[in-house]
Amino acid sequence: MFNIKSKKNLPASRQGRGSYQTADRKTVFVGLSGGVDSSVSAALLKKQGYEVVGVFIRVWQPDFLQVDLQRRIGCTWRDDRRDAIRVAAHLDIPFLEFDFEDIYKKEVADYMIDEYSKGNTPNPDVMCNKHVKFGAFYDKALSMGADYVATGHYARNKITKEGNLLLTGRDPKKDQSYFLWTLSQDQLPHIIFPIGDIEKDHVRKLAEKFELPTYKKKDSQGVCFLGKLDMKDFLKHYIKEKRGDVLNEHGEIIGYHTGVLFYTLGERHGFTIIKKGTNDKPLYIIAKDMHANTLTVSENKLLHKNKSTDNIVSLIDVNWIVNYIPQINKEYSGRIRHLGKMIPCEIKTINDTTVSVEFKEPTIVSPGQSLVLYDGEVCLGGGIIE
Repeated sequence: MFNIKSKKNLPASRQGRGSYQTADRKTVFVGLSGGVDSSVSAALLKKQGYEVVGVFIRVWQPDFLQVDLQRRIGCTWRDDRRDAIRVAAHLDIPFLEFDFEDIYKKEVADYMIDEYSKGNTPNPDVMCNKHVKFGAFYDKALSMGADYVATGHYARNKITKEGNLLLTGRDPKKDQSYFLWTLSQDQLPHIIFPIGDIEKDHVRKLAEKFELPTYKKKDSQGVCFLGKLDMKDFLKHYIKEKRGDVLNEHGEIIGYHTGVLFYTLGERHGFTIIKKGTNDKPLYIIAKDMHANTLTVSENKLLHKNKSTDNIVSLIDVNWIVNYIPQINKEYSGRIRHLGKMIPCEIKTINDTTVSVEFKEPTIVSPGQSLVLYDGEVCLGGGIIE
């Protein structure tokens, strides 16, 4: 087992330089994904004087997802690991690889497939952070003697005597606090977000300044293990397609789709319209009928036939990051998707298992989505829309 207090585990270039972990130098395990953000995070931490260990987290990918070298559709984790190794070598820091395939398969991929099969809209990135990055990785790093773990998330944490706070990232176009609503008071003091106070453009400039091998690398998009594969194409390997009708708001058949389970309320792509209207305005999914296997679409995406009365939604699996229970009937802001609009809302009820939230404007939500609540820049916590 790797022991961070033993020099024999270090690369040759680091042996003979004294103890790996010293009394005045804290140790940070950095999740090195092979991307620019985590690379700069590691570089900044080393510059600040930490003992930095780079860790590549290996996650699950299905057997059918082979890399297509021409179209670059499949998962590119081998390329990402290579880039992570190059960054660690460039920074002269130890490099480790943690294999969390089984955990990722169970807690992220299987969860996602199961939720979609129920007609829900899950967020796999939230589950990855909960069970992998700040679950298995966090636990293993601290068990090996790390004082902190760090990631390249665009978020900030503030440690105070009154409580530990998760704050939105300084760059509003990149803020990733939405994905982190499952963090806890106990975890925050052991987590560092080195680029949370930096805007993306400056992160790129820092990558070039540090001469990191990844400074020209493009940002990844979508769920990490899918590469460029479309989510619907992935799900079709696990959920059988079932053609159904697309209806307009008057109940008339105007097209078809490949199965209700593959679609989300508010979506405007992926179905086929064969009976055009008088204009070419986009059509949005405003209702899903699981029993009849039909989608209802409209030009007015807020004409939501499945919405709860008075814009009230119920949350389950609620987690409060803050060390207090937010106030009932106080106006907060809610977000139902990454970088989505901050929607004015109030908490109406709080009990042991659920929380009800009322939006102050028409809002389309789907069961399974994460609703994350904010008080200004403070991320209060969140839950899953029931």
